Amino acid sequence: MIITEQEFQSLAGYIKKNYGINLKDEKKSLMTSRLQNVLSEKKFASFSEYFEYIISDRTGEAVITLIDKITTNHTYFMREAEHFYYFRDKVLSYLKNSVKSKDLAIWCAASSSGEEAYTLAMIIDEFFGKEKFWWDTKVLATDISEKVLTIAKRGHYSDSKIAPLPTNWKHNYFKKVSSDTWTVVDKIKEDVVYRKFNLIEPVFPFKKKFHTIFCRNVMIYFDNKTRDELVEKFYDSMEYGGYLFIGHSESLDRQNPRFKYISPAIYRKE
Repeated sequence: MIITEQEFQSLAGYIKKNYGINLKDEKKSLMTSRLQNVLSEKKFASFSEYFEYIISDRTGEAVITLIDKITTNHTYFMREAEHFYYFRDKVLSYLKNSVKSKDLAIWCAASSSGEEAYTLAMIIDEFFGKEKFWWDTKVLATDISEKVLTIAKRGHYSDSKIAPLPTNWKHNYFKKVSSDTWTVVDKIKEDVVYRKFNLIEPVFPFKKKFHTIFCRNVMIYFDNKTRDELVEKFYDSMEYGGYLFIGHSESLDRQNPRFKYISPAIYRKE
């Protein structure tokens, strides 16, 4: 089924207004191909009918399906590994000495299928060892997609998925559930709290400020205005001395340097 220019602009405008994702004209064919099955299953005669269905649906299911279809949730364990090494060697050492309440606030703000959040939880567990008993180290992990949050909560991964992890992590933090499938052990699952959350909400509802925020490879889908507004909200939601990790293909506006540049894709609130 072909999508007209007007239909594309209606759908793209709705998605940008409500979710911040900026779908440019070159994404027209991608949108068409990803939504074909939905239109076929629902027996819609056009994308206009589909759009009317989305804006009139009161259950929220139509929007959930739309977002799951158009978002790309490509991630893997130890992606951009130098970030995790910096978090382990620099950030956690700083937080261990400076957070007197022993209550860490770590936010994985685009958790996708869980690999990043579980990696953070494993690093924290290994870093603190037996001392972890005295700390609150739960990681908040959020995403806009119901589909990937369901996968993340389940915590099942294939042999190839966990291949990049250190051997001792595979032994300590996973158990085999089939010939080629592993599951994250309960003590790590319990250290990650998954929630659905839209990053373009005008006000963040969090009661306490974060010591570290990972939001990697998300802002590439936003226009400059949406990205700058999100960065401002991150800044206001973070403790002084806190760290922000973004994707290597992303950068912050140097004209508004509220965050201090530390190293590629790592910034700090000072």
